[in-house]
Amino acid sequence: MSAMSQPSTTVSRLPEKQRTSRTELDELLDSTPLATIALIRDGHPVIFPIGFARIGDELVIHGSTGSPWLRQLADGAAAAVSVTTLDGVMVARCGFESSFRFRSAVLFGTFERIGDEDKVGYLDQLVDTLIPGRVAELRASSRKELAATMALRMPIGDDNWSLKVGGGWPEDSDEDIAAGVWAGVVPLTTVYGDPERSPDCDAAIPVPPSVRAMRGPLVNRRPG
Repeated sequence: MSAMSQPSTTVSRLPEKQRTSRTELDELLDSTPLATIALIRDGHPVIFPIGFARIGDELVIHGSTGSPWLRQLADGAAAAVSVTTLDGVMVARCGFESSFRFRSAVLFGTFERIGDEDKVGYLDQLVDTLIPGRVAELRASSRKELAATMALRMPIGDDNWSLKVGGGWPEDSDEDIAAGVWAGVVPLTTVYGDPERSPDCDAAIPVPPSVRAMRGPLVNRRPG
């Protein structure tokens, strides 16, 4: 990571919630297409949301070559990437113990620009990760589009990430349990809705297979 030291990946608050399983990390990264990336820009911290895909042992993002912060990442700026999903609302018998079921990871490192010789392959994998089977239904990207697009990757190593998982049930006191107040968990999932046709899309054009297949929960729909 540039000249900076590696940030700690040890969970200090509620360390019993830390997980060290790479399989669990991959499951989290594959369960959502959105991350936030933090870096220092112009002397102050900034954070940006961005779509991403895990492709093997790399976290891949892309965007406009005109983006100042993407160019800064391409130049080797130290970054922190956060990915979180909420799996439920934990309803305790008091406000203090109420919480969430969640999975949250932070990855530390630097991104590198993906060269032109590999860019098309990575971009195709990114599209097919977010919408499986879509690339086969699309025209190839034009030279102008490729020139306007920057693709970056960050290695997912053995020691540059931290994973924290909050699960279980409310941890109410015996006194609160005896009070006869309901407690439990309300599950929370992200689900694909019915496709909505663009206003300029002819009604005679059928919904393509890749879109028809996007049914049910978002979790684990993306290939590893």
